[in-house]
Amino acid sequence: MRMDYKRLSKTVARALRHAPRDYDLDLDPEGWVAIDDLLAALRPRRREWRNLAADDLTAMLEQATKRRYEICDERIRAYYGHSVPERIEKEPAVPPDILFHGTTPDAAETILHDGLRSMSRQYVHLSTDRETAHLVGGRRTPDPVILTILAAEAHRAGVAFYEGNDDVWLADAVPPEFIQTP
Repeated sequence: MRMDYKRLSKTVARALRHAPRDYDLDLDPEGWVAIDDLLAALRPRRREWRNLAADDLTAMLEQATKRRYEICDERIRAYYGHSVPERIEKEPAVPPDILFHGTTPDAAETILHDGLRSMSRQYVHLSTDRETAHLVGGRRTPDPVILTILAAEAHRAGVAFYEGNDDVWLADAVPPEFIQTP
């Protein structure tokens, strides 16, 4: 039977980002879990995963269109998107000058007034380019608003930013004075 890597990725996302306790997993403070523990948690979930191996996780990462996970020293973690109650610690980093955030027209009005907040996630998610922000915003509306984030200016003013991956940056929150419409 051929491995459905998309299904595997969605299940790994749930296990590492949203519900590790449902899989009897304990994430460390940076979100890492042993690959062997993840595999042991996944194998009983689907018949085709009975023989799931680390190579399958590697293949899942290689086939993905987005970099969502990281493997290092026989451990794996999700880069971003966590909604677990325990905060996943990230190292602050200097962001690019400009970042973007795609959202709905209604939410854009609130954001421009109140700023960006993490809501149900641990961090605000920001994109490195307009196209990615458009895709993200397009998940909730056919006509997303792309907000420009003056990231370097916000960083100089004390806003903490964290690198998610090549396309995604994270922040605790972004005050409205650092957010512009196109």
